[in-house]
Formats: sequence, C-alpha cells, structure tokens
Amino acid sequence: MKVVILGAGVIGTASAYFLAKAGHEVTVIERQPAPALETSYANAGEVSPGYSAPWAGPGVPLKAIKWLMMKHSPLAINPTFDLNTWRWVMQMLMNCTAARYEVNKGRMLRMAEYSRDVLQQLRADTGIHYDERMQGTLQLFRNQAQLDAAEADIAILKRYDVPYEKLDKTGCLQVEPALANVQEKFVGALRLPGDETGDCFKFTQNLAKLAEGLGAQFRYGVSIERLVKEGDQITSVITSAGEFKADSYVLALGSYSPIKLRELGIRIPVYPIKGYSITVPIADASCAPESTVMDETYKVAITRLGDRIRVGGTAEITGYNLDLRRDRRDTLEFSVTDLFPGGGDVAKAEFWTGLRPMTPDGTPVIGPTPYRNLFLNTGHGTLGWTMACGSGQFIADIVSGKRPAISTEGLYMDRYGSVNRPIIISRGLA
Repeated sequence: MKVVILGAGVIGTASAYFLAKAGHEVTVIERQPAPALETSYANAGEVSPGYSAPWAGPGVPLKAIKWLMMKHSPLAINPTFDLNTWRWVMQMLMNCTAARYEVNKGRMLRMAEYSRDVLQQLRADTGIHYDERMQGTLQLFRNQAQLDAAEADIAILKRYDVPYEKLDKTGCLQVEPALANVQEKFVGALRLPGDETGDCFKFTQNLAKLAEGLGAQFRYGVSIERLVKEGDQITSVITSAGEFKADSYVLALGSYSPIKLRELGIRIPVYPIKGYSITVPIADASCAPESTVMDETYKVAITRLGDRIRVGGTAEITGYNLDLRRDRRDTLEFSVTDLFPGGGDVAKAEFWTGLRPMTPDGTPVIGPTPYRNLFLNTGHGTLGWTMACGSGQFIADIVSGKRPAISTEGLYMDRYGSVNRPIIISRGLA
C-alpha cells in the first residue's frame, strides 16, 4: 500500500525504514532540508532502556520546588497563559503516585527493551554506524539520599528483569576511570549495563539512506499545510509542494503533532518540553567519560560520542520557544567540568536546544486513531532515540495489519479516555 509519513526525525525515519522493509510504497514529508534537524539533532545520545522512567513520580512535586530554588536547576518554568500548558501540568501531577509510576514505567520499559533488541538486529542486518558504544549508563549519585532513593527503581528493574549493578566508588571507577579525579564528589551509582550510546543525528541520516535503498522517498523542504478528511478517513495531505495521497498516513511530528491533530478534532496530551545540549570536542581522552554518566543532582547526561562529549539536560516549560538561554548552558558546562575536568574544551562547544514531545504519563502514543487510515507515532519525550527502532517496527506492524511483537496495552491514544472519540482499532488487532 501507499503510506505517507509526516516528519523525518528519528521516529518518522525509523517508521519509514520498517514500512519500506515491509514492502510498502513510502513517502516521507519533512519541512527541513534533511532528516533529524530538529529534536533528533543533538539529544543526549543515550539508548537507555534501563533508565526509561516517567518524569511523573512520587515526590516529584516537592522535588520540583527544590529544583526551582537551585542555582543550576534541572527545571525551568516560564509562566504562560496557554490553557494546554496548565492542562498538561495537571495531568502530569495526577500521575505522581506510586501506583501510576509503576504502571507507566512498566509500559515504557516494555517499548524501550523491545526497541533496543530491534536496534541490535538492525545493526547486525545492515552494519549501520553512528558512533555507537555498548558500555552502559552510570547514574551517578552525589549524596547518600539519592543512593537510598534508587531502591524504588531497583525494585521495578528486578520485576522486569532489567540488568543492573549497584556500585560503590571503587565500582564506579572501574567503568568510568576519569572519575578518579573527583572521587570526593559522589558516593556511588546505579549502573545499567544493557544501555547503549550513539549519535542520533548520524543514525537517522544513515537510516534514511537505508530506507531510500528500500524504495522510500523523502521530500525535504516541504511544509505540511493540512490533512484533508472525509468521513472517518484521511484522503490527502496538502503541502507547500502540492497534494499527496496515500492509503495510510503516519503522523510523527513530535511536539508539533497535537497542532495538526487538533485540526482533525483529536486531542492528545503531548507537550513540548524544551531541552538543551552542548557538544564538546574532547581535549584529553583520559579525562573524558567512556560511556554515559547521568549526573543525578542536575539531571544532566554526559555522553561520549566518538571524539566529542554530548552534555544534555534541563526541562523547560515554555511552549514552543526555541531561544538559547545562557543560564541553561552554564548548568551543562558546570556539570561536565565538575565531573570531568579537562576532558573537553567547553569554549568550543556547540550550543543547541530542541523540543521533547512529552506525555504526562511518560509513555509515547503509538497506533491507530479515530480515522481508519491515520496512525500516530509521537510523544516519546526524552526517549525518542531509545524507543525509535521499536516504535518504527511497532507502527509498521500496526499499519500492515499484523500483530506487534509486544503488547499494545497502554500505548494507544485511548488510554486518555474521554479526551478523544472512541478509537477505531485496525482489523485483527482489537
């Protein structure tokens, strides 16, 4: 069948690859001149199933108040009168219970673990390269309270058979030798050995080439004006390059997905949470990280990508604003120079910002909609890179009318109940 995919970030491109691999005639529409030039361009570089967890959890409201009072705060809120912002915040607060956290984390782990398996198979099948490393994630705790609080996450990791290691200082130095220079600044860590790292931008660009080799067409520099509906079907997409018709449509526009969906009478709680990163050239490899170190205090991820260090973090609630704030850069620079002094030249760093498409419960929205031939692949938040391959294979199966390899429970948009009209499930997938 003919399939049009809206968006060529890592999610849209992965969808294109797996749909083309399934034998469909795929066209991808992207407003940028190349794939992965927005949210997928300079993310933290983590493929972290073990670190997959919703931001909404027990104690988060109180933590948020403390974060806002920190000099290098992981959270920033710019007041807005946008009703969608406050609706999303209230929905997130409703998910800050132990019961909801466990349900949401379980759903996220299911997709993230599956996605890593699909990525590994893709790598074996194609030989794709993207500055990949398979050395795990080190969640670094600067104080004992953080180390003690990790027990709640460890209990869930055990339940889902996710491998982990609880490390003291000596154990941390075995996996990240450069931390020997700052031993007084941390007490221990939780290591997730199954996690990987890599440059999402390089991956997406190379995956787009592989998709083109399977027959997929990418139309760059084309903006989407509107989707045309007739009854319970989408009949075409009107763009700056004309009208595109297909049998099925996959919407993978990240944070911009709700805007197009509202035009169709569909509301999903996906909100743009602004994040920042700096990409630092390595000055001394012996002082740089080996894989990913998550600075738990400042919620900053420090990742080795070839001859560079990617430092990503901050959650800023400010709508669709893309201004680069100096104070956000200061936080990223502080974290990397505090833990890895001399490892990189921050004066030569590239400063970037992007909008993460977040749901209030942390789980992405993947699957069918009230329109029989419109499908969603959005709302991955900070885990788009982690969940990309699994989400691409999942949506390819759904569009093809096949039963996915993992349970669909909690992944469809109908989990938000009365927010949307009753969902129409693809044949054979009810």
